Amino acid sequence: MSDLIKQITSDLQKQIEGFKPEFNVSDAGVVLEAGDGIARVQGLAKVRAQELVQFANGVIGVAFNLEKENVGVIIMGDYQGITEGMSVRGLGRIASVPVGDAMIGRVVNALGEPIDGKGPIATTGYRPIERIAPGVIERQDVDTPVQTGIKSIDSMIPIGRGQRELIIGDRQTGKTAVAIDAIINQKGKGMVCIYVAIGQKKAAVARTLGTLEKFGAMEHTIIVVASADESAALQYIAPYAGTAIGEEFMETGRDALIIYDDLSKHAWAYRQVSLLLRRPPGREAYPGDVFYLHSRLLERSARLATQYVIVKDNFSGVLAEANDGVDGKVYGGPLSKHEAEEAAKKLGGGHKIVKVKGTGGSLTSLPIIETLLGDVSAYIPTNVISITDGQIYLEGNLFNAGIRPAVNVGISVSRVGGDAQTKAMKQVAGRLRLDMAAYRELAAFALMASDLDKSTQQQLNRGQRMQEILKQPQYSPMEFEDQVMVIFAGTNGYADNVPLDKMAQWQVDLIRYLESSYPEIGKDIVAKKTIAEDNRNALLKALDGFQAGWVA
Repeated sequence: MSDLIKQITSDLQKQIEGFKPEFNVSDAGVVLEAGDGIARVQGLAKVRAQELVQFANGVIGVAFNLEKENVGVIIMGDYQGITEGMSVRGLGRIASVPVGDAMIGRVVNALGEPIDGKGPIATTGYRPIERIAPGVIERQDVDTPVQTGIKSIDSMIPIGRGQRELIIGDRQTGKTAVAIDAIINQKGKGMVCIYVAIGQKKAAVARTLGTLEKFGAMEHTIIVVASADESAALQYIAPYAGTAIGEEFMETGRDALIIYDDLSKHAWAYRQVSLLLRRPPGREAYPGDVFYLHSRLLERSARLATQYVIVKDNFSGVLAEANDGVDGKVYGGPLSKHEAEEAAKKLGGGHKIVKVKGTGGSLTSLPIIETLLGDVSAYIPTNVISITDGQIYLEGNLFNAGIRPAVNVGISVSRVGGDAQTKAMKQVAGRLRLDMAAYRELAAFALMASDLDKSTQQQLNRGQRMQEILKQPQYSPMEFEDQVMVIFAGTNGYADNVPLDKMAQWQVDLIRYLESSYPEIGKDIVAKKTIAEDNRNALLKALDGFQAGWVA
């Protein structure tokens, strides 16, 4: 027994001798007042804007207002346990979220913490939620399409990688459905999707999650949630957190798509915390910097320039860094592709250009804005319209008339346009948007006309068929080559004599016929991204054969 006591005493003595006290200096303060999701803190003399702070009960906040006498803190969590006199300390870290490939397939809150019950996430690092957007020199042209799988969008309002395309319309007009279809269509296309749910009921988010899981889309999707029952502070930072997660993929040379659902609620949350912190109200009680709220968010979506370097001809592989090369030597770069090609010519034979790994990624954003009674001239909608590169306007009257998706092609626009389309789609849908807009106006006029000439009747007839072709069930995105072939058939008059109520069946039968009897036509369109002359003739022949055998 005495030996045991001696052993224990010896071990304790060693631990005491080996103990080295550690001192941490942290900025400290005291809560002056708290409530409604905000706190005023005295002290924190060295705290920085957007720095994380921690209250004595463990709740995290963000230093939002740096004033002369105190600091205004927005509380990201349950504020009811925070009382006057409670101590606060600065964490020395600007508000940031964990990022990395491990986030894919997970549901997280606005702080990047998992809320799906699947355990911790093994992330690789942190990124600040706010940062300056890439400059003009760091970007390249938006000229590669993001296929949404929705015929009316891919053909008439194309979206490119790095673009910001607004989805706008009244409530219950299918805005979220368009975004979810776009996510589902990215399966197997190498694009990571981030869905940011702002101010939604948890039941609605759960339904969205269930839909994405049903169609296998969670394999490439991250969901960031700041639900309606969470604090306005979390709803305010959620879109920035989602963007930071997306930037990790963009800056490692990959493509990402982010949906903000929706930025109207985001502006409401920002207005709430701003008014509580006594920031001066402006139009509609929004603070004066509400435009900057969304511009600094959406400007971060970009397509980064691909960089190249010149190496010896015997080099094989992709450069990890710009200073890697054969025998540690790079002969020039990083440069744009054109600059690198010109420089390689001047160096003469024995040199080639190689892409620098991790460059050329993109972040494409689809912000959603809800209008009231179709008023696109309201304050927040006009702000976001002026920031984005186009808008998809969904109209309640079209939705109620059974035209789904309810896209009003007259005021919808993509400011990138045909640059974000493959040549094959441009070939078949070049005039489709103008033709459909003209048809809608003509159809409204025809309601009042008793007698129409033959050409007008023919235009109305063709427009009705094309409208039916562009209708699409929810969660049924269509492959690019199928879209091209169906629109080609419609614009070339193959549907003109099909009864309107049989158009859906005609379209299904046509795609099935072309895929089973002429699979090489679709494969050729995918491979060449264009309809070559010989393939066009083969497609016309196939359509003639289908029409001859199809029975309504």
